[in-house]
Amino acid sequence: MQIQKTLDYHYNEFIGSESSVRDFIEHDPVQFPLRYAKQRSKNQADIEIAAFLAATIAWGRRDLIIRSAQKMFAMMEPAGPQAYVLNRAAPKRAKNPVRGSCIHRTFFERDLDYFRGGFRHCYAKYGTLEKLFASQSDVWQGISLFREEMAAGNNGLYTAHIANPDANSACKRINMALRWLVRKGPVDMGLWKSIKPSSLYIPLDVHVARNARNLGLLERKLNDKKAVMELTEKLRRFCPEDPVKYDFVLFSIG
Repeated sequence: MQIQKTLDYHYNEFIGSESSVRDFIEHDPVQFPLRYAKQRSKNQADIEIAAFLAATIAWGRRDLIIRSAQKMFAMMEPAGPQAYVLNRAAPKRAKNPVRGSCIHRTFFERDLDYFRGGFRHCYAKYGTLEKLFASQSDVWQGISLFREEMAAGNNGLYTAHIANPDANSACKRINMALRWLVRKGPVDMGLWKSIKPSSLYIPLDVHVARNARNLGLLERKLNDKKAVMELTEKLRRFCPEDPVKYDFVLFSIG
């Protein structure tokens, strides 16, 4: 099939170019969990927390995302994300907490405190976020459980910054964090061993969706969960063991 040949050509061209990979990482929020993955200690909690927080604020202009992420992770140094989230005093969850300073667009310090409270609960119950997601039969159920457990760590309160797959959300940012953690490649870290790349779903943003439609890979007009499933199933025909590798191509092609 010509589309598959085109996608495979561009993917192989990308991963075969050190300069292309280096440039991608330099302008992508994956650089933040990668920093912890490259440290000698390779603390799993540091990497997991960094991945989910970096992905959570990954919307809008990429240069502004990077600037906001630098600000957010600077707050966690020198001890790192795990110590910042788990070892500091647990944040108090008032009914209407003060939002604090802005970290990225609609993500404020109170939202970061929400994630701290949720992460503390998740790590106390599961030990790692990998075990939380691996306890479910598929990725969507894992995302639903993650959302519920994060709320459980915040007096049952939910946040708009964690998408709900049961409401047909594409869950782009969570699927992106999962890609980083599960896939093994020049960009992705391959940290999680209990979840296979074949089970992942494409992180569907406007660029990926537009290019997929232009290539005839996506018919659905809305960028929602159903569109994610439709596109991922098409990509699984090309590469059943690693369908979301084409994310790199669909993000930039054209």
